[in-house]
Amino acid sequence: MWRDKKPETEAKQSPLPVVLPPEKPIEVKPMAEPMKTPMVNPSDPSRALLGRTMVVKGDLTGNEDLLIAGQFEGTINVQGHSLTIGPEGKVKAEIQAARVVIYGSIHGNINVQERVEIYKSGQVVGDLVAPGISIEDGAYFKGKIEILREGAREPEHPRLVQDSKPSAAVSPRAAS
Repeated sequence: MWRDKKPETEAKQSPLPVVLPPEKPIEVKPMAEPMKTPMVNPSDPSRALLGRTMVVKGDLTGNEDLLIAGQFEGTINVQGHSLTIGPEGKVKAEIQAARVVIYGSIHGNINVQERVEIYKSGQVVGDLVAPGISIEDGAYFKGKIEILREGAREPEHPRLVQDSKPSAAVSPRAAS
C-alpha cells in the first residue's frame, strides 16, 4: 500500500506557462525626428542679414526676422520675430525674440516667447527662458533652462519679502 501510492508532488505538477506569439507581429518604428532642420537661406528677402564678414558691436532692435552669419556683441531685441545664428555666426549678447534657431555659437542669456532650437553644430553658454526648447544630439549647452508655462511671458521670480521685525544679529565674537 505504501509503496503503490505515488507522492502528491509528482501527481500535481503544473505545466509551464506557454507564451504564444502575438497574432500580429510587433512593428518597431524609429523615433520621429525631434525637429526638422530648417534651411539657412541668406538670400531670403523676408529677413535681415548680418553677413559672414561683418563684425558689429552695440544694441540691435528690429521688427523683422534676422540671420546672423558674422559676429555680433551687445544686445538683440527682435520681439515677435525670429533670430537665426548661422553655422559661422558668433554672438555675445543678451537676446529677446519670438524664436531663436542656433547653428553657430551664442554666449549670453536668451529669452523667447515661442521656442529655442539648438542644432548639432550649435554652442550656447547662457540661460534659456522659453516655453519650448529643443537641443539636437551633439549640440553644446551650458547654463540654466526655465520652461515658461502656457500664457506666461515673463519668468516668474519669487518676491523677496523683508520682514518688518528685527532679526537676531550674530555678534562678531559669537561667530568666531
